Amino acid sequence: QVDPKDYTFSGLKDETVGRLPGKVAGQQFVIQDCENCSIYIFDHSATITIDDCVNCQIFLGPIKGSVFFRDCKDCKCIVACQQFRTRDCKKLEVFLCCATQPIIESSTGMKFGCFQYYYPELALQFKDAGLSIFNNTWSNIHDFTPVSGENNWGLLPEDAVVQNYVPLPSSEELKAVRISTDATRSIIPVTRGRRQKSSDESCLAVFFAGDYTTANARKLIDEMTGKGFQLVQTKEVSMKAEDAHRVFQQCASEFIPLLEKGPVVALEFSGDGAVEGCRSTINDVFSGTKVFVSESKASASQDVDNFYNFADMQMGL
Repeated sequence: QVDPKDYTFSGLKDETVGRLPGKVAGQQFVIQDCENCSIYIFDHSATITIDDCVNCQIFLGPIKGSVFFRDCKDCKCIVACQQFRTRDCKKLEVFLCCATQPIIESSTGMKFGCFQYYYPELALQFKDAGLSIFNNTWSNIHDFTPVSGENNWGLLPEDAVVQNYVPLPSSEELKAVRISTDATRSIIPVTRGRRQKSSDESCLAVFFAGDYTTANARKLIDEMTGKGFQLVQTKEVSMKAEDAHRVFQQCASEFIPLLEKGPVVALEFSGDGAVEGCRSTINDVFSGTKVFVSESKASASQDVDNFYNFADMQMGL
């Protein structure tokens, strides 16, 4: 029998508390009336509600459903979820991975950055929560209650360091989790999202389902970012034959048979020479793997638009 008390942090002050991997195991969790606390949920959960918390640092591992912040202020958070919502919040700073469009309501002073975090159990927790590490719309915020002439939200500085916001846990019990906040080790690829691009050249690369899809996508990200290109956005989504015609156009027929194996993983890179850089990297590193990659700078922006317009419709964004 599940005791809700085991899945609640309530009325705490000046404490460091948390749950180790395996201790929440997909249950729902409640955090309420906490002040000046450091709270870490190193596991996956069903849903999490956070009410009336002030000046807390919070890490929430993958949430299968929604996370809802209400009446919170001055909190710094790292969150991975299917749905993200806030209501009546002030000054939250959030490193976010969210599969759908994040929504804020009656909230001010909100700042968002891309989720960046690693510990050994995290990849499996994403799987258990049904979340793809490639579906992250962290910067595509919908403000439900905009105020004319005011901006209720913005992006964190590009060089924001996660540990300066949510430090590593200080309690002996939680120190056992082997955490890295190094962006290059992050389980979620760190994307630019809606930030200004440094170049008007983009390139689309699409990997098809197979045993090494995730590893291949990560390898290409490492190679390209190592060469100074920027990862703008990533997406994992299922495609049908008619979608392939729309996205891959004249090359569609060679990729259609690959779509039955499962979802594709798409990456958009930006930077001068991105198409050439991406094509040569794929030739050098992935010679035996079928990958769709933009042919030229001229066609690349159309490829990106075609793919992400299709993906947004699929995801209901």
